[in-house]
Amino acid sequence: MSLVFGQVEPAVFQAYAFWAAVLGLKMLLMSVLTGLKRGSKKVFSNPEDVKPGGKVAYDDPDVERVRRAHRNDMENILPYFIIGFLYMFTSPSVIVAANLYRLVAVVRLSHTVFHVLIPVHKFRGMSWAIGFFTTAFMGVQIVLHFL
Repeated sequence: MSLVFGQVEPAVFQAYAFWAAVLGLKMLLMSVLTGLKRGSKKVFSNPEDVKPGGKVAYDDPDVERVRRAHRNDMENILPYFIIGFLYMFTSPSVIVAANLYRLVAVVRLSHTVFHVLIPVHKFRGMSWAIGFFTTAFMGVQIVLHFL
């Protein structure tokens, strides 16, 4: 059995590349945000990083909130990178693909806002679910396309 990969529509690739870059930058920013939060709270995870007046701690609620948001990104955005990339090879409609990519990016951004900046469980949960099920939808489409 031979798998035939269709041509990837340039507009679909462009949409994926743009929104994947936005999410990649967002994940990088979460690392910086964690460091800034540690610095402002003077709470560090390594003894050699401790500044005067600081301490080593692994349970600061503010630092841990940012770390949990970053971990959630890794659990959800990294699979999206793979699934979103493979989805291009299913010959999706440009409009559908571009909107799916955009939707995942927007809800992942809103997830962070509602996790770190404005903690509202209801909106954070909705953001997570929309991103999760959108990525799952693309994954199912890939499996069905290549059955």
